[in-house]
Amino acid sequence: MRAAERGFLLLSSCLGDPMRKPLTTSQLRILADRMWKMDFPTEERELEMADMIALGYGRPMAARILKLLSDGAVLDHYLQIARRKGCTPLTRITGGYPLILRQRLALESPGVLWTKGELSLLAQPKIALVGSRDLHERNAAFAREVGEQAARQGYVLVSGNARGADRTAQEACLNAGGSVIIVVADSLIQQKTQNRVLYISEEDYDLPFSTQRALSRNRVIHALARLTFVAQSSYQTGGTWDGTVRNLQGVWNDVFCFDDGSAAVKELCQMGAKPVKLDALRDFSGLPQGDKSLFEQ
Repeated sequence: MRAAERGFLLLSSCLGDPMRKPLTTSQLRILADRMWKMDFPTEERELEMADMIALGYGRPMAARILKLLSDGAVLDHYLQIARRKGCTPLTRITGGYPLILRQRLALESPGVLWTKGELSLLAQPKIALVGSRDLHERNAAFAREVGEQAARQGYVLVSGNARGADRTAQEACLNAGGSVIIVVADSLIQQKTQNRVLYISEEDYDLPFSTQRALSRNRVIHALARLTFVAQSSYQTGGTWDGTVRNLQGVWNDVFCFDDGSAAVKELCQMGAKPVKLDALRDFSGLPQGDKSLFEQ
């Protein structure tokens, strides 16, 4: 592992210590931006206080960053446990890190993705499915159809493993012989390795569930995919709504909402989403696209 990759891990991870305070995504973004714009020392020596001052940091923040970077032994122990648990880190500068995340999320892309399972799935074409936990039956039928069609049409399904729409689509996809990328909001080490499944976690591999993590991972689900399907959403509230609105505002990909006549779907379509019926899922390439077709993205 290169020194720069270790740096990303040291700056963005708790390393198994809940009291450790890594940089936020925003702080990491600012540091990376400053380092990019300035001549910076090579990887052959460690950073010093003078380097941080030159980057425009005051002494307290500079000392905090240097302290985080000094925890090399802690990182080595954390990586050793990760290997035993089958967890592999992909930093933003690691080969294999999804280019689409850097393109769509820029410096808001996760500094580190922890993975467990079939890494090759990241290189395959993907569609995403999001939706509410408490599904109406016809919305559940839509989620199942998206999962089944993803398998039949050769796409990896990306979802979040939550009760309701996520698990309905994931199970349908796997039962139909497809593959699934699951972006979790809880501990990665709790996930059992399965064929045709890749688990992804932001930040650390051993962090427990939190509402903030659940909300944050939604941008990864949306941004990884060539297009996103919304099985059901609450109106102006909840993770499905927030993640879909961020997608539409950022124009990450085309969004298709199940046309259930709800106020949420009507509002999302006014923002740029497209309503879709169940029978339209039989051929994803036939869905109305934005500036590029599904096969040009």
